[in-house]
Amino acid sequence: MSENMKLNFDSKCVHAGIEDYEHGPVIPPIYQTSTFKFKSTQQGAALFRGEKEGYIYTRMSNPTVEAMEKAVASLEGGYRALGCGSGMAAISTTLLTLLNTGDHVVFSEAVYGPTATLIVNVLSRFGIESTPVNSTDLKNIEEAMKPNTKVVYIETPGNPTLAITDLSGAAEIAHKHGALMVVDNTFMSPALQRPFEHGADVVVHSMTKFLNGHADVVAGIIVVKSHEDYKKFRSVLNQLGGVIDPFNAFLVHRGLKTLDVRMQRLSDNAMKIAKFLEAHPKVKWVRYPGLESHPQYEIAQKQQSAPGGMVSFEIKGGFAAGEAVMNSVKLCTLAVSLGGVETLIQHPASMTHLSMGREAREKAGITEGLVRISVGIENVNDLIADLEQALSHVEEV
Repeated sequence: MSENMKLNFDSKCVHAGIEDYEHGPVIPPIYQTSTFKFKSTQQGAALFRGEKEGYIYTRMSNPTVEAMEKAVASLEGGYRALGCGSGMAAISTTLLTLLNTGDHVVFSEAVYGPTATLIVNVLSRFGIESTPVNSTDLKNIEEAMKPNTKVVYIETPGNPTLAITDLSGAAEIAHKHGALMVVDNTFMSPALQRPFEHGADVVVHSMTKFLNGHADVVAGIIVVKSHEDYKKFRSVLNQLGGVIDPFNAFLVHRGLKTLDVRMQRLSDNAMKIAKFLEAHPKVKWVRYPGLESHPQYEIAQKQQSAPGGMVSFEIKGGFAAGEAVMNSVKLCTLAVSLGGVETLIQHPASMTHLSMGREAREKAGITEGLVRISVGIENVNDLIADLEQALSHVEEV
């Protein structure tokens, strides 16, 4: 792709990160190698000193991985990106890069369960303090800030409640107190939300989800805004070793090509499903950013270009009713994770957010009967028919 050509987002999805390669392949070759040959001792030394650009060892950099990293950075509007072996590798590398003993982090209550566990149970062992807050109310972020707060960590929409945080407002608070704002953009992807445009300093993703989009990769990524940040994060990632391998990077780069069209289809399907559920007599409530009933609907309209593919709802009858629905679906797949072309349905309290504990879940709005759907690209009428027949197995309350 010509660097001088300004492309729209959907065109970027197809062409970002692609360069001219030897023998003229249309897509980046898979450099499935652990190490790279030096032309001479002098060249090897120059590479290690950083005087020349090139490749030394795949844990440090790899052409296939780099092509994918450049593509994601371009889509997010960042400077560079760092591919990681999982979403949690990206999150842990980010926090370990930015935090030291004695520092404090403020984070959204409604985050991916292992993120909360990492911050509260693991980082605390190294003298890092934390305060979980309902970040949908900016006042809570402001009140939680301390002189030693170095990071405000926001996931929006939150997992699995789809609580939405005002990114611009959160960034303003963080920066006023000398802290950085890290945003987990997994649920939206850059197709629907670009946190750098709202003040974020670092953006992370589980690329396992929407960026890859085909449920066949486990990967994560960190996107940064400057060369200095890139060097700092790269140094820590190289030492921790949680890097992505070339083949998975190749698969993610392939998935990015359809990101825009997938996210539009997912959003269209999810909106119709959310409206169906909201009107169903056995559903207590629905959380979907595209519904006017969503508590942060106006904020979603401001910072998201479409509502996305995630829908959370509670069935009347609580845990037993939710269990009955999940055990009755036929087209929807009962599985954790999200963001693929197939529709997945799961129960956070017993699955993805079990490690948080019931008290923390309830505080974050993750009720015992909450059901989360990652809407796929199937025909929406088929999906609604499946949910309708599954709901018929719930006894009237």
